[in-house]
Amino acid sequence: MHYFVTGATGFIGKRLVRKLLERKGAVVSFLVRRESEGKVAELREFWGVGPARAVPVFGDLTQKKLGVASEDLKKLKGQVDHVYHLAAVYDLGADEESQVEVNIAGTRNAVEFAKAIDAGHFHHVSSIAAAGLYEGVFREDMFEEAENLDHPYFRTKHESEKIVRQESKVPWTVYRPAMVVGDSRTGEMDKIDGPYYFFKLIQRIRQLLPPWMPSIGLEGGRINIVPVDYVVAALDHISHQDGIAGRAFHLVDPQGYRVGDVLDIFSRAAHAPRMNLFVNAALLGFIPRSVKKGLLAIAPVRRVRNAVMKDLGLPDDILEFVNYPTRFDSRDAEKMLKGTGIACPNLKDYAWRLWDYWERHLDPDLHIDRSLRGTVGGKVVLVTGGSSGIGLATAHRFAEAGATTLICGRDQDKLDEACREAEAKGYRFVAYAADIADMADCDRFVQQVLKDHGGVDFLVNNAGRSIRRAIEASYDRFHDFERTMQLNYFGALRVTMGLLPAMAAQRRGHVVNISSIGVLTNAPRFSAYVASKAALDAWTRCAASEYQDQGITFTTINMPLVRTPMIAPTKIYNNVPTLSPEEAADLVAEACVARPVRIATRLGVSGEILHALAPRIAQIVMNTSFRLFPDSAAAQGDRNGKPQLSAEAMALQQMMRGIHF
Repeated sequence: MHYFVTGATGFIGKRLVRKLLERKGAVVSFLVRRESEGKVAELREFWGVGPARAVPVFGDLTQKKLGVASEDLKKLKGQVDHVYHLAAVYDLGADEESQVEVNIAGTRNAVEFAKAIDAGHFHHVSSIAAAGLYEGVFREDMFEEAENLDHPYFRTKHESEKIVRQESKVPWTVYRPAMVVGDSRTGEMDKIDGPYYFFKLIQRIRQLLPPWMPSIGLEGGRINIVPVDYVVAALDHISHQDGIAGRAFHLVDPQGYRVGDVLDIFSRAAHAPRMNLFVNAALLGFIPRSVKKGLLAIAPVRRVRNAVMKDLGLPDDILEFVNYPTRFDSRDAEKMLKGTGIACPNLKDYAWRLWDYWERHLDPDLHIDRSLRGTVGGKVVLVTGGSSGIGLATAHRFAEAGATTLICGRDQDKLDEACREAEAKGYRFVAYAADIADMADCDRFVQQVLKDHGGVDFLVNNAGRSIRRAIEASYDRFHDFERTMQLNYFGALRVTMGLLPAMAAQRRGHVVNISSIGVLTNAPRFSAYVASKAALDAWTRCAASEYQDQGITFTTINMPLVRTPMIAPTKIYNNVPTLSPEEAADLVAEACVARPVRIATRLGVSGEILHALAPRIAQIVMNTSFRLFPDSAAAQGDRNGKPQLSAEAMALQQMMRGIHF
């Protein structure tokens, strides 16, 4: 048996050719572009045959008679028993011009080719899209009844099938597969299409919510999904039967599912929250098209919509098909397959394989370099307060990743020591002595950085001062508030605003501000420190909104307690869980790689939620901790004293072990 296949390099085509070659003595000639000749060896290896049984025929789908040379047409004339036409655009997001060129013109060229070589039978692999958005049950003997063919994907699929029906001079058969997904046995798939468009949304929900929490899904019309192995097996079997000329067969799931059920099945496969409550997308149909168009004409609405769709990898037209109204009868196909063991498997039984393969191989995030080296390698990074603590640990991370790492600090000796550490590890820092709390020195420092490096790609505002002292012990220490504000707020702003113009000119840059968990929990005894960091947080939110469209992003890290020299005077912290500087540096690295708006611990977020929902209770909780844990000996003026903790305070410390403040 001699076969000719177009689209043999595609997802379905490769598997169909392999299936055909399982037949004894079968030879498959397949259309391939001349520039793709290098793929032939790989295809033969996939099919497990040699040159004698897998024969490339060079041509072009968009040319007359498939662009096959006249000498090749002569060789094939009268030799081919079956032509399978699979080459087509199966992508909702493809532009109309390419769909017309491939789906319509390509099919006409394939029909002409089949006639030119006097093929025995022409098998056209169409799609259920040929029915358009038909209201009701679409049977296999229906074609002209298709309706709502406005979308180019539906229209070109319908038109290509019409060409086969009206223009083919050799016996023909049409096959209309449903939405084809990966192999039900392995999950293997080659692209994101159909239900895969919603996988990123399900993944995001899983990241945000625990699996036991019910979530809200989108309900709509019915969606018909079939695995590629079923399509190939059914197509291979039916195409070799008698009495199929002039008929169409639906290769669909006889059961079918509503959109909400499909989302719930894949949510379960992903171990994401189950979608138990659904919003019917049909409600959107009551909104007049003119109103929708008017809303999208509003710039903020359009930008938000486009950003969400891009972030989730959804094509612009996907929401138009959520209310898909068509169901498909497949009695003729089922009759042909009866007794063969070929049947569409239940989606619930193989959805987990599809999800697993997507997450391991197709998730777009897998193809993004998420390493720190890939993010900052060759870039200029400035870490203020980089001579010790979090700043120094962070500087080491960046320098190791190949960044030009600038550090600044007040103490030249500490800067020199930091540089020696870096050199001992095989890289170097560029150190600048600068007092960030001194506005004039800030300006001098920023100008020097601009002169030496032209600006920075990443700025980490780490330099800071913390004071732990109750307000009642600070009545005569107003300077505590002034100096924390001077460094933590004004100093950070002075550096940032000095470097922002260069970032804006390059339309890129990222600013990381080291804030505090205390801003979220409103920690007592830290009024001076928390107020300065809260001011920086507020400024950052404003700046992020202003620079959102200029390629400049901001991350606030509400850092928990870190064991650095800054907290050393507070001996109470010796028994409190804290991060190491290296662990804090990991958070800074994450901020630069992922660029989230904020990084915070669960305890910090919980405190923020408690203050928002039950502020009085939050005040009672924080007041209790305020009374349990006194000012440090240093804050009381005794730097050699030891903290005196009550039994209740010590018990609370033990209860909170492992929870980072």
